Amino acid sequence: MSEFTDIINDKKPTLVDFFATWCGPCKVQAPILEQVKNKLGDKVNILKIDVDRNPQLAEQYSIQSIPTLILFKEGEAIWRAYGVQQAPILESKLSEHIDR
Repeated sequence: MSEFTDIINDKKPTLVDFFATWCGPCKVQAPILEQVKNKLGDKVNILKIDVDRNPQLAEQYSIQSIPTLILFKEGEAIWRAYGVQQAPILESKLSEHIDR
């Protein structure tokens, strides 16, 4: 839990994917996140949280459906989306918050 807090408190934008291994849309989202990470590289953090293995985090962030994506910057949740999100949307949102 402290590692999660350390990562979301980073100055780099951190996109957290709350998912489950049995979730079909979550399986669709995974390669999209990989594509975004490959494009933006070390300028961003992308973190996957399995809601079945981390129920306390899922409850803390009021995860009602999966996948849920939350964008954090310096510990603050600044954007949230539900369902599969396409790469251009994610790249745009993350790029808005990259320190130049």
